[in-house]
Amino acid sequence: MYDRFEVNKVLVVAPLRVAEDTWTKESAKWDHLRGLRVVRVLGSQAQRIRALETDADIYCINRENIPWLVKYYGTEWPFDGVVLDELSSFKSPSSKRFKAMRKVRPLIKHIVGLTGTPSPNGLIDLWAQIYLLDQGKRLGRTLTEYRNRYFNPGRRNGYVVYDWVPKDGAEDEIYRRISDICISMKACDYLKLPERVDVVRTVKLDDEAQTAYTEMEKEAVLELGPNEIVDAGTAAVVSGKLLQIANGAVYDENGKTHIIHESKLDTLEDVIEAVNGRPVLVFYAYQHDLERIMQRFPQARKLEGSAEIDAWNRGEIPILLAHPAGAGHGLNLQAGGNHIVWFGLTWSLELYQQANARIYRQGVKGERVTITHLVTEGTIDEDVMRVLDGKATRQDALLEAVKARVEKYQSNGKEIT
Repeated sequence: MYDRFEVNKVLVVAPLRVAEDTWTKESAKWDHLRGLRVVRVLGSQAQRIRALETDADIYCINRENIPWLVKYYGTEWPFDGVVLDELSSFKSPSSKRFKAMRKVRPLIKHIVGLTGTPSPNGLIDLWAQIYLLDQGKRLGRTLTEYRNRYFNPGRRNGYVVYDWVPKDGAEDEIYRRISDICISMKACDYLKLPERVDVVRTVKLDDEAQTAYTEMEKEAVLELGPNEIVDAGTAAVVSGKLLQIANGAVYDENGKTHIIHESKLDTLEDVIEAVNGRPVLVFYAYQHDLERIMQRFPQARKLEGSAEIDAWNRGEIPILLAHPAGAGHGLNLQAGGNHIVWFGLTWSLELYQQANARIYRQGVKGERVTITHLVTEGTIDEDVMRVLDGKATRQDALLEAVKARVEKYQSNGKEIT
């Protein structure tokens, strides 16, 4: 900006908490960045407009407001430099944020994309991200062109294709085409990272809770109907209900919470007691998880924003509760502790890896980071761990887990007793 004058005005697009907290704080830490004026384009529309009217060098906005920003400026787009922090959040070409960025892309002189997980669901995810960098020069101007050139349809139901399988040699060709604009760096190759220890704590259900889980699992599967095809959508619905039950509670059709067991809470209490007062970052999956954890542990605080981030990093929060979708990208939490607990597991390897990286990074306290997974025995938790262990792909494991349960409880439309 001030050395080579390649750009005059820069927009940073990031997850909400990263736009709110990380970019301003990190820029203040580095001598060569302290002269840059950083403004956060957040809050109400009036607040965002006031921020845009402020004289600054860098304007940080959350990705959800990109469609609004593009509409606000129209053809008078002022940002000749753009940084897409967490580029993988633009991987869907049908999303509003992608369409908005695509519209103004010809007006951007210099663009950079940052991500630790560029292809969480396979190479098919790369097209939209690379398009925003080069406007289709390397992988094609349309997703259809990209798919036809490099992929064959995988599983399908009529005209609906559930996944795309790379053709022979496609992976190497794709990497070759994008190699001149992509730089891949692993933290472990350049930074001294602490030892990482992954622990699986088995959660055992008592007879009553196991019976309740089995009955509710059976009910969830049989709701599909004997002739219903198990595709990615129906599998996700069933899986979500089973994961809730494994955690100890479930929502009914009216949104009311029903408690099934407290076995995970009991195991979480054992883990927290074992760390002997050291801070613990706990990832939860559902709102009822959050509510039950906070009821059991009054000293816990939910991650809301900068206040909790600062307090955690100062060592003032013994138990910080976060959802991986809200804290999985960009936040620096390594100064506050070195122990992570997954109370509720996620099928998303991208969210899992990004969430762990909030603590497993340079600057963490201590010489070891411990990541504990609470896995309820005999439940779908065990299938999710196979994905997180890298022993299965998310889509395959999700479908197979639900199909196995369908076969268990259905036979030609009748229940197996």
